[in-house]
Amino acid sequence: MSWTAIFLLAAGAYAFKLAGVFGAGLFVPRRLERAVGLLPAALLPALAVVQTFSEGHALVLDERALGLAVAVALVVARAPLVAVTVAAAAATALVRV
Repeated sequence: MSWTAIFLLAAGAYAFKLAGVFGAGLFVPRRLERAVGLLPAALLPALAVVQTFSEGHALVLDERALGLAVAVALVVARAPLVAVTVAAAAATALVRV
């Protein structure tokens, strides 16, 4: 790939970011602005669930579900993020052994 193509792609990506920051009111109606702001908070848990309970096109229930359950329990208990991550990984690893 040539440097020209790389610079053009980088400029295009930057233009998309600028359009999102400065032109958000142009693309999103006023009534939907609050909902659009909440989308990232909804997409992250959805991604975690999909990655936990799916493998290809199949629905699976394996050790990743226990790790997710441990993580959710610790988040509800307001544990620090490092503790949540380590405990969830440890629970998943112990079940895999």
